[in-house]
Amino acid sequence: MTFRKRLMVPVLALAAVGIGYQSLKPHHPGGDSILLYGNVDIREVELAFRQSGRLLSAKVEEGDTVAPGQLLAELDAQPYREAVAAAEATARQAAVEVEKLRRGYRAQEIAEAEQAVRQAEAAYKFAEGEVKRQGATVITGATTRGGYEQAVSTRDQAAARLASARETLAMKREGYRREDIAGAEARLAGAQAALAQARTALADTRLEAPARAVVLTRAREPGSMVGASVPVYTLSLRDPVYVRAYVDESQLGQVVPGTAVSLRTDSSAKVYQGRIGFVSPRAEFTPKSVETAELRTDLVYRLRIVVGDADDGLRQGMPVTITLGDPPAGN
Repeated sequence: MTFRKRLMVPVLALAAVGIGYQSLKPHHPGGDSILLYGNVDIREVELAFRQSGRLLSAKVEEGDTVAPGQLLAELDAQPYREAVAAAEATARQAAVEVEKLRRGYRAQEIAEAEQAVRQAEAAYKFAEGEVKRQGATVITGATTRGGYEQAVSTRDQAAARLASARETLAMKREGYRREDIAGAEARLAGAQAALAQARTALADTRLEAPARAVVLTRAREPGSMVGASVPVYTLSLRDPVYVRAYVDESQLGQVVPGTAVSLRTDSSAKVYQGRIGFVSPRAEFTPKSVETAELRTDLVYRLRIVVGDADDGLRQGMPVTITLGDPPAGN
C-alpha cells in the first residue's frame, strides 16, 4: 500500500465520524429554520377486566382499528347478574323497613291502644270505688282489715295498668324513635352501596375501547378463565400521536412549547404538522438509541411534539425529520 493510500484510510474514517455527529445534532438547513431528528412515540394501553371470570367472547383481532366505546370482550356475566338480583332484594327490604318506621304505627294499632286505656280507666274507677266502700264498712266491722287492704292493692294495680296503657298510647301516637329510624336509614344506605357495587361489577364484565386505537395483541381466547387485571388486549392509541426528539442547549431558547413544526418520514413525501407540547426542564445524556462514543458526554433536552394530522403512515418508533420555523427554499 502506498503512502497516499495509507493516509486516505484515517482521513475517510474521521470524515465518516464527523458526518454521523452532524446528523445527530440539530442544525440550520437554511434561513431561520432548525432541523431536528426524532422518533414517533405512540402510547399503548393494556386492557384488562376489573373482575375475574370465564371469558365469554373476544370480538376483535390483532390489527383491527377500534372506536371509542366499542365492545372488545365480555365475561360470563351470569354470576354477576345473580349478585345484582340479591342486592336489589336486600335494598328493597331495607327501604320497606325505613318507610315503615317513618310512617309510624298504623291507625288500627293506635285505636287498640286507646281501647286499652279506656279499659284500664274503667278498672281503676271500679277498684277506687271498692276501696271507698271497704273503707266505710271496715269501721263498722262489716269488712275485715284484710279485705280493705286487698281492695287498696287491687286499686293500686289498676292505677299502674292505667299509667302503662296511657304511655303505650302516647308512644304509638308519637311514632318510632328517631334512633331506630336513623339505624334503619343507615342499613338502607349500606344496602344501596352494596347494590351499586354489584351493578359496577356487572358492568365490568364488558371490556370497551377507551379511545380510537389499533389492536396490537390479543392475549386471551374465549373459554379462558381470566383473573382481575390480567391483560386481554394491548392497544396502540391513535390520538394523540407524539414525536420524541432531543435538542442541545445552544438551540434551547428557540424551542418553546406551542412552536409550530413540520415533520417528514423517510417512507413518504407527506408533510405532517405539529406543535411542541413539552420541553423537559432537566438535561440528560444523549439517549443510547442515538449516541456514539463521541456523543456519550453530550447533554440534551427532550422534546415532545404533538402531531395534529397523524394518520396510519406514522408508526411506533419510526424516524422523523422535524423542521422548526420556515423550511429552506426548494423544500
